[in-house]
Amino acid sequence: MNSLLKTQLGAIPLLGRGKVRDLYAVGDALLLVATDRISAFDHVLASGIPDKGKILNQISLFWFDLLREIVPNHLITANVAEYPAQLQPYADQLQGRSMLVKRAQMFPVECVARGYLAGSGWKEYQASGTVCGIPLPAGLQDGSRLPEPIFTPATKSQDGSHDENIAFAVMEQAVGAEDAAELRRLTLAIYQRAAAHAESRGLILADTKFEFGRTPEGIILADEVLSPDSSRFWDAAAWNPGGAQPSFDKQFVRDYLESIRWNKQAPAPGLPDEVVERTRAKYLEAFCRLTGHDPVL
Repeated sequence: MNSLLKTQLGAIPLLGRGKVRDLYAVGDALLLVATDRISAFDHVLASGIPDKGKILNQISLFWFDLLREIVPNHLITANVAEYPAQLQPYADQLQGRSMLVKRAQMFPVECVARGYLAGSGWKEYQASGTVCGIPLPAGLQDGSRLPEPIFTPATKSQDGSHDENIAFAVMEQAVGAEDAAELRRLTLAIYQRAAAHAESRGLILADTKFEFGRTPEGIILADEVLSPDSSRFWDAAAWNPGGAQPSFDKQFVRDYLESIRWNKQAPAPGLPDEVVERTRAKYLEAFCRLTGHDPVL
């Protein structure tokens, strides 16, 4: 199986390449293409994961449909046959892994919801008993369920470096109190709807992050949503607070990179076939369990 690591769309204006997605300008719209690139420790690796972009793209489409009653989103169409004529020569690259979306003025914050204690939240809690300045009960463990979901915004890294948690008051200064309150409300509403769906499929949505933008019609949900790249999904049957929980993401990749004692500096190494295959299988399992069907690959 081959991985698509970089799209090549001729004269279509390329606006940028992120860790996973390539972004193009198409008239008044944007074209978002999910490649098979994979990053770890803030570096894009030399190897890709075959079909990862298609799986992530189709997970986002599933959630956009499920959540549209809570918040509108940026999707125009993901049907390549409906794309403008200038994109048709590149249909093979775009099929299953792209979406045409509305342009929006993006808010400069990551909107994070946490229902469980993990990752950077667990580290902060150990040090101060808080997450993003929000006091939490004593005695929680790594992986504990929180008394109620909390909103913990973060800075949006522009250079690919790590996002940093910020207090809500800092977010209010960045976007204004009214928008900050609405983004918090939307984030928690989406989280609770998504967590309930995940629970019905035997999964725990421990935490997730969203990006929102503003159009003339109002605030919309944008970018990718509730994929294993932006969210921590755990198997509910295996949940056991008191340590890091196995998750449906790139844990095999991180574990391998730790095992070879990579110094986490560029250039990033490639991955052995076994790690690629196990990671691909984990993304596929996440898709099938969340949606109840197989992705179109």
